[in-house]
Amino acid sequence: MTDFRPSRFQILPTVVKNLIIINSLIVLATFVLGKAGIDIADYCGLHYWRSHYFKPWQFLTHMFLHGSYNDVNGTIVHLFSNMFALWMFGSILENLWGPKRFLIFYLVCGLGAAVLHLGVVAYEFKAIEHAFMAYQQDPGVNQFDLFLKQHVNLRGGNPLSVQLYRINEIWQNDPSASLGRESVSAINQYLFGTTYQQMYLPGIYDEATVGASGAVFGILFAFGYLFPNTLLYLYFLVPIKAKYVVGAYALFELYAGIRNSAGDNIAHFAHLGGMLVAFILLKIWNKTNRNHFY
Repeated sequence: MTDFRPSRFQILPTVVKNLIIINSLIVLATFVLGKAGIDIADYCGLHYWRSHYFKPWQFLTHMFLHGSYNDVNGTIVHLFSNMFALWMFGSILENLWGPKRFLIFYLVCGLGAAVLHLGVVAYEFKAIEHAFMAYQQDPGVNQFDLFLKQHVNLRGGNPLSVQLYRINEIWQNDPSASLGRESVSAINQYLFGTTYQQMYLPGIYDEATVGASGAVFGILFAFGYLFPNTLLYLYFLVPIKAKYVVGAYALFELYAGIRNSAGDNIAHFAHLGGMLVAFILLKIWNKTNRNHFY
């Protein structure tokens, strides 16, 4: 049985403590800047590389954002859940590995999660782009309706997606209307965004991903990998071994990511990416230091 209690166990070790402080301060800054009309996610959230918002530093900075100034409750819940898990499992790992190795592990898991997430996003957008190219060859009322059913949803009340459905409604009521060119333009705006009355309306390429969940899922995996038989208490009552909790999380994230249901704005493959990178790192570290993993 592995003993993860070093001689000087810290309940709130240095890196975990500072990560919690930094993430909390940035959430506070999100609300303060939001009141001034500045959305920090436009600059620091992770964007698809074809978005005009994309910057390389977002692979790192997105890990310290947790929502939008327009959604106070959701942002606070997102922050609390991530920071609670970071403290619960990360504190043990930092005490085990030391601050330097723990910080490297945390950041690499977050970066790996971002890379996998963008890869999945690119794959999904490629399907939309191919469907859009095919539609432009033969823009018709039935083809337009099929495109919307397969590739567009009204999640979040995006005005550009609402515009598409308005065009479709008009076209369905009057199939003889010449709306082919208008529909093509509307789809292009839905993808790339547009400027309306001196205000930029973001397209789906401009959607930002924020949160430390990829890195935190890497931490969760590492805990389950190193201490598989440690009991975790579901709802503080039901004891379950850590390896089963991690396995259940991984299966759920895979199922939810593949299902990709409408209204689900959670980056499930980023969570899986964090777990995958954690597994690779643990294998590499264990191989290079067989006698003392930490």
